Amino acid sequence: MTENQPTICILGGGFGGLYTALRLSQLPWEELKPQIYLVDRNDHFLFSPLLYELVTGELQSWEIAPPYSELLANTGVRFIQSAVNQIDIAQQQVALPDQTISYDRLVLALGGETPLHQVPGSAEYALPFRTVQDAYRLEDRLRALEVSSNPKIRVAVVGAGPSGVELACKLADRLGDRSRIRLIERNTQILKSAPEFNQTTAQKALEKRQVWIDLETSIESLEANQMTLSYKNKTDMLPVDLVLWTVGTAIAPPIQALPLPHNELGQLLTEPTLQVQDAPHIFALGDLADCRDQKGDPNPKTAQVAIQQADCVGWNIWASLTQRPLLPFHYTHLGEMLTLGEDSAALSGLGLQLDGPFAFMARRLIYLYRMPTLDHQLKIGLNWMLKPLLSALNPNQ
Repeated sequence: MTENQPTICILGGGFGGLYTALRLSQLPWEELKPQIYLVDRNDHFLFSPLLYELVTGELQSWEIAPPYSELLANTGVRFIQSAVNQIDIAQQQVALPDQTISYDRLVLALGGETPLHQVPGSAEYALPFRTVQDAYRLEDRLRALEVSSNPKIRVAVVGAGPSGVELACKLADRLGDRSRIRLIERNTQILKSAPEFNQTTAQKALEKRQVWIDLETSIESLEANQMTLSYKNKTDMLPVDLVLWTVGTAIAPPIQALPLPHNELGQLLTEPTLQVQDAPHIFALGDLADCRDQKGDPNPKTAQVAIQQADCVGWNIWASLTQRPLLPFHYTHLGEMLTLGEDSAALSGLGLQLDGPFAFMARRLIYLYRMPTLDHQLKIGLNWMLKPLLSALNPNQ
């Protein structure tokens, strides 16, 4: 490292953090090439929109959760597997458990966690579904239930946003006739912010799978084998074997502790350039950032937004270090996709509306294109092409 070499520290290796690191590694730095650190508590990236395919065994974890060592090879980005203890914005330092990193530019992309203390018993008896580890825990629970003597496997999915709907459909396909799945939603409809076509298609997919939809309903409490629901000021206690929690996002404590402007949800307020207000050397994106469009409306907290933000943040960090003008972030909505069980999906956007197997194939191809590196795209693409052939040659596997 040269004396004048700037240091960029990126906290969080999700879509926002990893794609920012990759973008920075591709820019023309010349003699100012910085030292780039990417810090994440996990050793792997997660392509989260495909996490649901682990439930049904359609995909394997290596396909959607490649290690950072593989993705960052030959990029010059140094990966550090670690938690974040504290961020000192006055000293421009990040404290990790075993070292301290001084930075010239800081990227905050730690994402969020599923809050599990919203109702009594949720922390003890509900499972989140946000990480590969969550998928493994769900797999263990499902296997135990599948070999049990229970004639029905009673599952409650809390939240009828995209995560809840996708998870309910996958579980229904996996469990088949043994499933008794409830989708519980406080609002008056499922997929409240989704395009009407996706709402309608998802409603039909849930009805086909005999998923019970409880609208205007909230969970009052959870116990080991039962839940208490509230509907229009009436309560009802129902038996349940498994509860999955898909609602809410909690901001990481090191972000909450920063003496910077936050909104009522704890998200950091940002400028149009994605710089944090009152801290121009810090950039924020993804779940922890209050990023708004020209009308003042918040941008969605989705993977496609984070990928576009990462491109902007990478460019603006480069611009700020090379004395060039920074650019405001403008989100381009490219449509929305849902997986609705095995070999089925819904797609709405850019003038297209698809459902069923065609939407399933389109979704797979679009996500293949959005994978972080060409090497991983080729590895997955080859596996997807060969899988039907291998299945035909080995029908008993």
